[in-house]
Amino acid sequence: MADILKEKKNQQYNEYVKQVTPTHSLPINMLKAFVTGGIICVIGQFLLNYCGSLGLDKDTSGGWTSMILVLLSVILTGFGIYPKLAKFGGAGTLVPITGFANSVAAPAIEFQKEGQVFGIGCKIFTIAGPVILYGVFTSWLVGLIYWLLKAVHVL
Repeated sequence: MADILKEKKNQQYNEYVKQVTPTHSLPINMLKAFVTGGIICVIGQFLLNYCGSLGLDKDTSGGWTSMILVLLSVILTGFGIYPKLAKFGGAGTLVPITGFANSVAAPAIEFQKEGQVFGIGCKIFTIAGPVILYGVFTSWLVGLIYWLLKAVHVL
């Protein structure tokens, strides 16, 4: 009798979990990410072209484009708009430079109540820290390998 009640409870629980678990469509999520990331890239390309039309060289235009995209991302994060875009667009908002800016700004905003040092100072790189760490380390390692290959005249 106890086994029957336990089985019935498990069945009811499984049905409940099935009802409350959101379903995701991979093709729809991929399309949303593609469109969202595409729109961000179109905005970036527009900024790059606009800076170029002002007479700036390619490198300077790229720098201004990156700074403007980061600034827009941080402003949208501050107003709570970027997290909504990220919820809709998924990886489409996380991959470009705007996603990196959001990953730095969001913890700073979230933990500002805890103060400048223990809040913002300690938590600002919670998400972005590993990216920075492993990015710098990997670039150092690749640079070292390149230098060694140049030193032995392989390259």
